[in-house]
Amino acid sequence: MQTKPWIKQLGTGVVILLLVCLPCFIFRDVLGYRVVALLLLMTVSIMAMTFEILPILILAALSALVWNFFFIPPLFTFHISSPEDILLFTMYFVIAMVNVVFMRRIRKIEQKNQEQAEKERTLTLYSTFFNSLSHELRTPIATIIGSAETLQQLKEKLAPQEQTDLLQQIESAGLQLHLQVNNILNVSRLESGLLAPKMEWCDINEIIHGTLQHHFPDQRRIHFTPNEQLPLCQTDAGLWDQIVLNVVKNALLYTQGNVYIEVAISNDLLEISITDEGPGVPDAQLETLFEKFYRLPQTQTGGTGLGLSIVKGYIEALQGSVKAQNRSDRSGLQLLMQIPVKTNYLNQLKNE
Repeated sequence: MQTKPWIKQLGTGVVILLLVCLPCFIFRDVLGYRVVALLLLMTVSIMAMTFEILPILILAALSALVWNFFFIPPLFTFHISSPEDILLFTMYFVIAMVNVVFMRRIRKIEQKNQEQAEKERTLTLYSTFFNSLSHELRTPIATIIGSAETLQQLKEKLAPQEQTDLLQQIESAGLQLHLQVNNILNVSRLESGLLAPKMEWCDINEIIHGTLQHHFPDQRRIHFTPNEQLPLCQTDAGLWDQIVLNVVKNALLYTQGNVYIEVAISNDLLEISITDEGPGVPDAQLETLFEKFYRLPQTQTGGTGLGLSIVKGYIEALQGSVKAQNRSDRSGLQLLMQIPVKTNYLNQLKNE
């Protein structure tokens, strides 16, 4: 059976009272029993900041009895001979109890304020998210509807190349719409804990190359040189496709420079580095990059603030870690992803 939390707190409080009372008893002639009362009140007040109401009430009563028995003359008895000491003991007991109740109320007020602040923060985040999401969804939907209507109404008048351009716009908008909806579903999967990686032997070079060819076929700002020494890795190819897609899309959205992708492996630890040539990120905001709905202040519109939070969730599902850091040798932000993997060099033997 598990010990109830308040019993543990009561035991801890008793030990703390003993540690305070022991030196006070040794130096009782120097301190005097009135000073000891103040020290015990301070001790009970400090414990009231963290303990539950029941153990702290018991400890407050216990401290009064200990003070009476060991410090108020005559010692080692609960008898109090002086009317002044009787009044002092009564005041101690009342003050200790009232102090406990007040501290409890203060803690409740602080907790309520924290919950309210967190609620307001959450509402602000969701408001920002839905405003951004409505914009992100409205644009591809409008493109699809507009291009489809143009094809339907002016099909006979449009040149073949114009029809092809409209179809490409519909396809591009459809892919963008699919990505946004997929991100929302992915966040739901991550929060529900239903995400289970499907481990299989994969060529990381092929995964990254395939992601870039499928999602960024004409993007000349992306630079990826395959690591020919890379072995096969046992991982989830689908998750890595989404990881690379979200990181690269984020880098292209918020920077105007090139994006560099590097892959390496050491001691069964797969490392993928994606670096951009943008202005970087203030050091104080590096950790918040991976929070849901977070977007850097004063950045251009676009994006829902879900991409990097999904990346972090996927990497943690693979038992790995991701870190954002500013580059020292050149301007830009680097995302370093490290994942433990099982490796197999059969692909290299086959090539040889």
